[in-house]
Amino acid sequence: MANTDMNCSTLLQAVYEASFAMDDVILYLDTHPSDQDALNYYQYVSDLRKQAMDAYEAQCGPLMFDEVRSDNYWTWVNNPWPWEGECG
Repeated sequence: MANTDMNCSTLLQAVYEASFAMDDVILYLDTHPSDQDALNYYQYVSDLRKQAMDAYEAQCGPLMFDEVRSDNYWTWVNNPWPWEGECG
């Protein structure tokens, strides 16, 4: 996820994909809480999602309002929001 040449649409797609994988493994773990392979996979996709979100936010701005990192300006309003389809 360290590639700074990626556009916002590509970065957002990576967030969506990692989030989907995470949701999927969470549902599985609800019924198989002691499956060590699933727990390992959860850790893997959790890290992958964090990396994808960090890469998106570094290049494109916050994905969620609680990720605004400025003390002197509300940066949430600077760019179109991801769901507005105007990324990249």
